[in-house]
Amino acid sequence: MFSSFFPNSKWFVLSIFVWVLTTVFIYLSYGSSIASFIGFDILDSEAGAALGLRHFFTPKMLWFYVYYFVSCSCFFLFWRYLKPTPWILWSIVGSCSVLFLTLLNVQFTVAYNYWVGPFYNLLQDAMAGAKPVTSTEMYGSIFVGIEIYLVQALFFVLNKFLISHYAFRWRTAMNDYYTDRWTRLRNIEGASQRVQEDTMRFARMMEELGVSLVEAILTLLSFLPILANLSTHVTSLPLLGHIPYSLCVASILWSIVGTMLLAILGIKLPGLEFENQKVEAAFRKELVYGEDNVNRADKKVLISLFGEIRQNYFRIYFHYCYFNFGRQMFLNLNWLVTPLLLIPTIVSGAINYGIYTQIGQAFYEVTRSFQYLVKSWPQIVDLLSVYKRLHQFELTLKNKAKK
Repeated sequence: MFSSFFPNSKWFVLSIFVWVLTTVFIYLSYGSSIASFIGFDILDSEAGAALGLRHFFTPKMLWFYVYYFVSCSCFFLFWRYLKPTPWILWSIVGSCSVLFLTLLNVQFTVAYNYWVGPFYNLLQDAMAGAKPVTSTEMYGSIFVGIEIYLVQALFFVLNKFLISHYAFRWRTAMNDYYTDRWTRLRNIEGASQRVQEDTMRFARMMEELGVSLVEAILTLLSFLPILANLSTHVTSLPLLGHIPYSLCVASILWSIVGTMLLAILGIKLPGLEFENQKVEAAFRKELVYGEDNVNRADKKVLISLFGEIRQNYFRIYFHYCYFNFGRQMFLNLNWLVTPLLLIPTIVSGAINYGIYTQIGQAFYEVTRSFQYLVKSWPQIVDLLSVYKRLHQFELTLKNKAKK
């Protein structure tokens, strides 16, 4: 699954962690000094002071683009020299490109958050008559939001297009690996299904879940500092009172509670989905044999095999009942958490509507990142079942090779 696409080395995964930790440490510790040395005038003020698309062209963002390109190039050249593979361009350069476009997509959300506060303050001033607001100011502010959304849509399409090709290349690599060994695989039960269907499903789910995970992590890293900064406007929290970085603490606690709850409720689902793949494969196999052999696919045998399918599906439906109830209740309550947390701050008059909207959007993005497992659990369960099938498939292949 992985060695067919990425460099087949036991050190590759470790090198990723070392590379990420090293590049992040250098960027955070010495990035400003290096940027100033090569001519980037990085301001001490937040990049959010530049509204709209100017957010992407601040010295800080331009320096990040250069640093990211150089660090990714070094990682690619290292593995291209150490262990060149047919898919190294797509596996490493493709991964870096997907990561970069995903990061840009997250930054559009950050740019929107920076814009939404001043816009809703302007809206509040105009509606309350607190101070004169002209039509030109309103049109100008709305135009900034429109340009963010329009360009974000373009990058969203570009990212999806690249990710789709990336996932299909991964599937192609797995397909080439298995078809090259088809003479040893053809006698394994369900070999045709695993080469055709399971590789397709694995690539498709990695496309969806992998990018969602990366986006969740990048969103978390981007919005936690924003939420920490917005915490200065919060006077106190219900029950907890005044605590440092109150919004960050509240979002983390709320997300941990939800993730643990859903993990407990869904603990049986991966095993049931894996069992479902087995009984479906057994039923399909008997039908395939019955196409060429009149002595196979007997009615009693088919009824028995389908009975196992029915029994397993009914168990899945039952366990998904309480899982979906807990999942949906948690997601529904998530919309009420922000106003609930801000009640003491709102009634004290410490924030205006713009800050409230900005806090709500940032809190939502942070909790959404933490709730990756909550929202993606059904797809993760399906991915685990496909992974188990392909893993057992590869173990059988390795055992055959040893014999």
